[in-house]
Amino acid sequence: MTTLKVHNIETAPEGSKSLLEQSLKQNGMIPGLHGVLAGAPGLLEAYQTIHKLFTQSSFNNEELTVVWQTINVEHECHYCVPAHTAIANMMKVDNSITEALRNETPLENPKLEALRKMTLTIVRNRGHVTQEDLNTFYAAGYEERQVLDIILGVSQKVISNYTNHIANTPVDAPFQKFAWKK
Repeated sequence: MTTLKVHNIETAPEGSKSLLEQSLKQNGMIPGLHGVLAGAPGLLEAYQTIHKLFTQSSFNNEELTVVWQTINVEHECHYCVPAHTAIANMMKVDNSITEALRNETPLENPKLEALRKMTLTIVRNRGHVTQEDLNTFYAAGYEERQVLDIILGVSQKVISNYTNHIANTPVDAPFQKFAWKK
């Protein structure tokens, strides 16, 4: 089992201290993921920036959750699945959506299911999609912008999921009740 250091404001490299202070202010705590990312200030800054940009993308809260959790589950991230379950609850996303994503079952809403499938296609095929894949996605009501926004979400989740795999980041107390294993 691998582990990396989970920093706090005192132990973090100088370039990460203000970023961790920002995390503390925004979250009321320093998430373990942020503590690990702090070991490389540029990575923590990139993650926080991409997170902000993705939450400001063309997706609503349900769609953000679909992209995040689809990737988290596909990547088998022990930390992000519970964290994003808690986040989905805070964002008032219907629990049936969250549970379907956690259990890898189709979503009842056809448009959200098309988003889940396109996200999986992008992740599993490393960005190689067919015109048919795109046409099916567009027929569900999405546009080119949303394809690109999925890529933004994938970028964020690669940073967090891969870091959590390598660091074996402990799941924070507020997320432990949403523990998940594939």
